[in-house]
Amino acid sequence: MKETPPAKTTATAKAPAAKKAVAKKAVAKKTAPAKTSAAKTSAAKTSAPAKTAPARKPESRTAMVRRARRINRELAELYPYAHPELDFTNPFELLVATVLSAQTTDLRVNQTTPRLFAVCPTPEDMAAMPPEELEELIRPTGFFRAKTKSLLGLSAALRDRFDGKVPGRLEDLVTLPGVGRKTANVVLGNAFGVPGITVDTHFGRLARRFGWTTAEDAEKVEAEVAAIFPKSDWTMLSHRVVFHGRRVCHSRKPACGACAIAPLCPAYGEGETDPDKAKKLLKYELGGQPGQRLKPPPGYPGQPAPPLAAP
Repeated sequence: MKETPPAKTTATAKAPAAKKAVAKKAVAKKTAPAKTSAAKTSAAKTSAPAKTAPARKPESRTAMVRRARRINRELAELYPYAHPELDFTNPFELLVATVLSAQTTDLRVNQTTPRLFAVCPTPEDMAAMPPEELEELIRPTGFFRAKTKSLLGLSAALRDRFDGKVPGRLEDLVTLPGVGRKTANVVLGNAFGVPGITVDTHFGRLARRFGWTTAEDAEKVEAEVAAIFPKSDWTMLSHRVVFHGRRVCHSRKPACGACAIAPLCPAYGEGETDPDKAKKLLKYELGGQPGQRLKPPPGYPGQPAPPLAAP
């Protein structure tokens, strides 16, 4: 009887092992796509861009000008008594007060100038003041050494070049020590009735938030805003915007939810939008407390001022 060849016996023995290997490969093929898919999904989640607010529709120049002028009309209704918040009785006092107002509040300046003007009411008197005495008088306004140098310089210039009188032209005013375009426009607009746009920190901030300009340089802001409004509006526009910037549209926490012109503002949402929380951010008269009513300046021929802004 013939023996079974060993080769056949070996092949038969190896068959189960081969079947197991094939089965493992099949399982590997089935599971591999799942791992790859999971990896892709994870990567997709990681690389997905964060959700952002929907982009605003581009605004034409004409639409921006119309919106800007409407904002001015709304501000005129909110602040019919808007005015310079520095106390003065003549152009020289306003010039000095404006120089002192740099890097401090109008309230602090108003607390300082009565004594100052009692001692030196004219440019001649101020120019003759010993520097150390003038420094002591204006010390509460801060940066008193630099301001003393400016006041002595401009007073001497007024005495020597302008017969002791404040000139009524921007070209002359900006030649005085410590006097730039902002100070010159304040004096021209409020002491001489010459229209001018005063670009301080409040005005520049709101002009950018309102979309009137993107410029940071004060002179560029002045020029671009001046091109939007009639010249006759410039001085009062400055007061209204500054009033709004000090009372509602603050630098860090604008009270968007209590702002009457919010529907016209492309920057709505930069501040607190909840009406109740926004009301707590409102500021009223200089040195006043939330909840007080705004008061018109002395002699304003009108009814008592309304609340600053209705929610």
